[in-house]
Amino acid sequence: MPNDNVQTEIVPAVPTHRPVALITGTSRGIGRSMALHLAERGVSILGTYRSREDEARAVVRLIEERGARAAMLQLDTSETGTFGAFAGQVATTLEETFERSNFDFLVNNAGLGIYASFAETTEDQFDQLVAVHFKGPFFLTQQLLPLIVDGGSILNVSTGLTRFASPRYSAYAAAKGAIEILTRYLAQELAPRRIRVNVIAPGAVETDFGGGALRDNPTLNAQVAAHIALGRVGLPDDIGAAAAAILAGGFGWINGERIEVSGGQRL
Repeated sequence: MPNDNVQTEIVPAVPTHRPVALITGTSRGIGRSMALHLAERGVSILGTYRSREDEARAVVRLIEERGARAAMLQLDTSETGTFGAFAGQVATTLEETFERSNFDFLVNNAGLGIYASFAETTEDQFDQLVAVHFKGPFFLTQQLLPLIVDGGSILNVSTGLTRFASPRYSAYAAAKGAIEILTRYLAQELAPRRIRVNVIAPGAVETDFGGGALRDNPTLNAQVAAHIALGRVGLPDDIGAAAAAILAGGFGWINGERIEVSGGQRL
């Protein structure tokens, strides 16, 4: 007869695979930091680079040193006509490198900085900014949707400049504002697949973005830091750590939100 007093041990299910994040613009700056922080949390990385293959390969080595798998693919996020072929490359790389048919996290991070006053912004500059910061993420995400797992997550990258205004950033900030609106719509439309969609908005950060002026000009750095509650300009690791927490931490019930990471800039 069965013994009703015998307790059966419940063994938690062991994940069959490590999560994989696809991050655009992974060879430098914030994208590089995101990749390394996610790798430290056990997430493997499929990154992209536009032209700096040597730097991308160096990031692969750093990720592997942290015990995660990594691969890099070339991608110009302004060339939407290449996205179909790129999605095919992603599918092949997932199978060959990660032994997966899909991935868990998409980070639309790749960007470029073109800054000019509203009166002096050219149509070519405007088109470049919209192509990289809005049109590219829109159609790249569309192409990659079949490869994102149900219950996965998308993280778009915006800027603190959508909340406060600063001269010479009107076109750049407007393109980022568009990605913030898109984030909310995606969160609604992808909800049946339980795919969370959020947007992270970095404040001023010391990188080589925009020629590295904020990083390399102490006077400018101090001027900007004076308007940040925590008293300093951000570092790439400030943003990378936050992105890793949003994707692979305890943010599972946050969806459709703009999360600013600025140290309290212009409160």
